Amino acid sequence: MAIDSEVLVVGGGMAGITAAIAAAREGADTRLVSHKASTLRQASGLIDALGYLPATEPAKPLREGPPTAGRNLDPDEWPDPEGPLTDPFEAIDRLPEDHPYRLVGADALREGLELFDDLVGDAYLGGHTDRNALVPTFGGSVKPTARYPASAAAGLASDDRPTLIVGFRSLTEYDARAFADRLAAADVPFDVAGAEVEFAEAFRADAKITRLAKALDRDEPIDGTPAREALAKAVGPHLHDVVDEEGGVDRVERVGFPAFLGDDHPAEVRADLGDRLGADVFEIPMGPPSLPGLRLEDLLYDALDDAGVRFETGTPAVGYAVTDAGDRIDHLVMDRKGSEVPYGAEAVVLATGGLVGKGLDSDRDGVREPVLDLHVPQPADRYEWFVDDAFGEQPYARFGVRPDERLRPLDETGEVAYGNIRVAGAVVGGADVAREKSASGVSLATGLVAGREAAREVQQ
Repeated sequence: MAIDSEVLVVGGGMAGITAAIAAAREGADTRLVSHKASTLRQASGLIDALGYLPATEPAKPLREGPPTAGRNLDPDEWPDPEGPLTDPFEAIDRLPEDHPYRLVGADALREGLELFDDLVGDAYLGGHTDRNALVPTFGGSVKPTARYPASAAAGLASDDRPTLIVGFRSLTEYDARAFADRLAAADVPFDVAGAEVEFAEAFRADAKITRLAKALDRDEPIDGTPAREALAKAVGPHLHDVVDEEGGVDRVERVGFPAFLGDDHPAEVRADLGDRLGADVFEIPMGPPSLPGLRLEDLLYDALDDAGVRFETGTPAVGYAVTDAGDRIDHLVMDRKGSEVPYGAEAVVLATGGLVGKGLDSDRDGVREPVLDLHVPQPADRYEWFVDDAFGEQPYARFGVRPDERLRPLDETGEVAYGNIRVAGAVVGGADVAREKSASGVSLATGLVAGREAAREVQQ
């Protein structure tokens, strides 16, 4: 039996959720399906808009011959990106013409961020200004970001208060002292020190982050002492570890922890620890499993419910059918618990991700979009896919489906492939989101436009 809706969104990440809510708010009967659980739980939970402007100057060739990016470019000659940017909106007009932001416009980014603010409420901050905030992240880097969890607010790099970074000897992948050293080397405007403490050593390694978060939520006894009290006691002796430039000792005014300070009640946990330590407490976004990412996922899926969007996971697309005219998609074929089921819709938003999220496939024959076989522009010479510098601007990072300004996918001749399809998020080409620090913003801007366009397709 076919399952029908007016708008079908394929993909459960930031772009897909944004598109589904935007379509539903336009009055369309909307369904969201995704193959796997959202990648939000693997992300930092930060919402970036545009942190760095990509270099546009060509690198100089190493030798004479065909200008192939992988063989002829000297990494030392490739210019660094401009940034970190203070105002992401100011830089949009300087992006390449095929960048998603240039296609949908700065207003789409602004409205996408406003929609995000509406969905998450006071769980996130940053909406009061167009300026990026600088947020310390796992590894000691400082990331320009447009929205950040309230749990990270006390740790902004623009704050000059003495800071202690806390690590745990049981978390070997997180080195607080090295983190603090990297922050100091980045010339942050505050004195900083790192300390490794013993806390909850007996927790299983495979569940340590989530188990610690739950223990702090419930204030469970650890070796006979309530968890929050035990953590404060472990950190207390290090509150005077920060040494200023003159060699004097400062009492820290804020303390940063790996992001596991509670799962269900993080604000309560932070406030309690802050009272015990006499300092503001903040979380530092970490790698997966990411509690800020999981919290954000919960907020956004609650918003799907509130918007009346039906959604399901574990439902991969395995085929499709076109209309008799061949210019529209009639339905997608989904694998639903082992059965192939047609999902019909008047409009479809494809938000399946890029190369990392498997929304694009690559092999020795090239890069392809696997759901609808949409055209992905790419050089025929594979050596033009990359540059020798591992940290350089890699051409393949910009591979993806190329749409028009209404986010309808274009074929190899530049014509609209299917009139009732819209694309959003990382499946859209033209942006190196990792290097630009623009992933969330691209998803919000294109998701908003794609969802609205899909709803309007239904209303025509």
